[in-house]
Amino acid sequence: MSHAYVIGHITVKDPEKWNQYRSQVPATLEPWGAELVLRGKLASILAGDHSHTDTVVVRFPDMKAINGWYASPAYQSLISLREKAAEIVLLAYEG
Repeated sequence: MSHAYVIGHITVKDPEKWNQYRSQVPATLEPWGAELVLRGKLASILAGDHSHTDTVVVRFPDMKAINGWYASPAYQSLISLREKAAEIVLLAYEG
């Protein structure tokens, strides 16, 4: 069974705002059947260039769920806070 994943590469700008954002995201994921797979700090760069310090990986049932979650009013309401809290690159993968 294949899934779809959101991978976020993150550099925190404001730890207090980041904690506020992080505490609210799980409730936005729940209706879409998403599961947090990894939240971690960069340990080392083995090859290439990478400027972010943190990574998050969230598994969704499929791309439809990712698109629904991202477009949902619940998540959209957090984007302003996210942008104040951190520099983030969000990517979606099927796999």
